[in-house]
Amino acid sequence: MTKAHFGLIGLGVMGENLVLNAERNGFSSVVYNRTYAKTEEFLHGRGAGKQIIGADSLEDFVAKLERPRRILMMIKAGSPIDATIAAIAPYLEEGDLLIDGGNSLYTDTERRVKELESRSFGYIGMGVSGGAKGALEGPSMMPGGTRSAYDAIESLVRKMAAQVEDGPCVTYIGPGGAGHFVKTVHNGIEYGIEQILVEAYDLMKRTAGLGGLAMADVFKGWNELEELSSYLVEITEVCLRTRDPEDGGDLVEKILDVAGQKGTGLWTVVSALEMGVPVPTLYAALNARVMSSMQAERLAAEPLIPGPPALSLDLGTPADGMAPLRDAITLAAIVSYAQGMALLVEASKLHDYNLDLSAIAQIWKGGCIIRARLLQRIQNAYGSNPGLANLIVDPWFAAQVNRCLPGLRQVVAGAAQAGIPVPCLSSSLDYVDSYRTGRLPQNLLQAMRDCFGAHTYQRVDREGAFHTEWLS
Repeated sequence: MTKAHFGLIGLGVMGENLVLNAERNGFSSVVYNRTYAKTEEFLHGRGAGKQIIGADSLEDFVAKLERPRRILMMIKAGSPIDATIAAIAPYLEEGDLLIDGGNSLYTDTERRVKELESRSFGYIGMGVSGGAKGALEGPSMMPGGTRSAYDAIESLVRKMAAQVEDGPCVTYIGPGGAGHFVKTVHNGIEYGIEQILVEAYDLMKRTAGLGGLAMADVFKGWNELEELSSYLVEITEVCLRTRDPEDGGDLVEKILDVAGQKGTGLWTVVSALEMGVPVPTLYAALNARVMSSMQAERLAAEPLIPGPPALSLDLGTPADGMAPLRDAITLAAIVSYAQGMALLVEASKLHDYNLDLSAIAQIWKGGCIIRARLLQRIQNAYGSNPGLANLIVDPWFAAQVNRCLPGLRQVVAGAAQAGIPVPCLSSSLDYVDSYRTGRLPQNLLQAMRDCFGAHTYQRVDREGAFHTEWLS
């Protein structure tokens, strides 16, 4: 084989699937893994008979690539990326391009773009969403860096990406760490929607007494609606329908209630706090995972702090699609997207990313974990009004908010009376009620701050900063 079109470093499941994706789309490849035994295993297994060759050193790897070299790194974020860059840089030449396809912190990517570009190398920080299956069949990809660096990989990534009616699910996101920041926010939205769906499951199980199959039927019905049709609702049905092979019961009930996380949800929340953007639903989702990790403490507290007497909670019935609960879930999902998009708007201003929110919604419509029919509405909203202050004030979304608010209020109030935690549903309601309130009580807060710390305050009836001797 002549020199390869494309190089991959890191033969984990995602790396393997992405290189097989590239090869299927006509790009010959060379692969390298830190342990050569893994490379040999892949070449004699899934990579056998394909236009893929291996390399036993980084020098050999670089030598087998055509110029300009396009190299995708699918390795652990953080110091392993820096170590790999340092190790491969001596073999690179002007115009060669490195792509970080992992979940790197966007500020790390900002730094690497500057460092590599100063040495005449290209660098792309590219978020990749879709899991193992998406990587193989077509993911959503979010590349950021210089425009010239993106141009060098465009022909490759447009073929590898998931394809929807209006094009491939990849676009140039923006400079520096824009691509990885957008992926971080994508994952924050994912956290929110996942927690919203598990709260629906918990309510149906604990107050309506529904079993796995009955709940799966409800989710199946929800997945047929424009507002809720999505990959996450689809797989929730699958999980609830799956039987335990040992006793035929609901497999999900045999799973320990301790959730994991890999950091991107935390990065979303920290970034939002730093940028002054309220994302209470996304924070509540992250906090719920942290709370789940405290299983021993929760079990010890349960008999000491009993819940209220059993109360009936009107969630609707399976026959009507659990209408109040359906509306609550719909509105909370909309709010999750709204908070994520608001964070992207602020980051775009602060970092001069010039993000195209309509294009971002378009590339999330296929391949990625948060793909949903609702994204077409989000694409339309920002396409018609790129300066939209918040998704929930778009005319179509405002109509959904008004339609679904009674259901969300009913479910949150009922859950509170029943002693069932619904952190994302209640945070979503608080967010909408706060956003629609023209005068919040922080006027008293400002008075208190001025009283104890002379921080001053502004008045509603005149310009300037004012201070009062409150305790005189």
